[in-house]
Amino acid sequence: MALPDDDHPALARSRWFAGCEPELQAALRALGHGLSLVDGELLFHQGQRSAGLCCVLSGALHVGRLQPDGTQSLLAWLEAGHWFGEISLLDGQPRTHDVRSDGMTRLWLVPEVALVGWLDEHPRHWRSIARLACAKLRQSFEVLEDIARLPLEARLAKRLLQVAQGYGEQDLTPPGATQPRRLRLPQDQLALMMGVSRQTVNKALKSLETQGHIALRYGGIELLEPQALAALGQNSGHEHISARPHPDRGL
Repeated sequence: MALPDDDHPALARSRWFAGCEPELQAALRALGHGLSLVDGELLFHQGQRSAGLCCVLSGALHVGRLQPDGTQSLLAWLEAGHWFGEISLLDGQPRTHDVRSDGMTRLWLVPEVALVGWLDEHPRHWRSIARLACAKLRQSFEVLEDIARLPLEARLAKRLLQVAQGYGEQDLTPPGATQPRRLRLPQDQLALMMGVSRQTVNKALKSLETQGHIALRYGGIELLEPQALAALGQNSGHEHISARPHPDRGL
């Protein structure tokens, strides 16, 4: 099944895909097929065998895990242009998290059997798959460091930018964009992602809004001053005193 012309922009938004050699880009297009999910539909669950490499074409996905106590954690929020599934592709192990759609969502799925077979015939392209995994590993290291050194407001500013940039995969302001970047990310989902209560994340968001960095809209957040948000995340680390209690610790 060929990739529809109106879905090509979603792939072009991915820095990883743009950095792949044309031969691999063509294979990902030729070997894949479209997949549509309704709101709240489970794409796959933790422990399930890998189905292949996926790219979000439209809509959004939340990646998380149901905890033993029944609570839900949220690791990431994926929008159009984001590729995922490379970890299971590389190590052959089951999926690490649950992935569920938020709203009507369309995906491009490249089946594992077909893709692995092609990569084994063209082994130099495995390096590109590893590059995708390494980019996310670097992001994970940064998040862990931020938990240790940054207060909640600064961590929140950085996380909003990370989501807006597709965790390093997209430009914050695509060419031709005239409106502020808007995240369709509910506060309860953002609270899960940050590991704090909704009340705590709402207070931090209100502070960022008072400073003029963001605007809170129904069901979303507009990033009015991305550079200020970036500066907040960079500078706060130098001011933070490790002995001072963390604002959201213990919630």
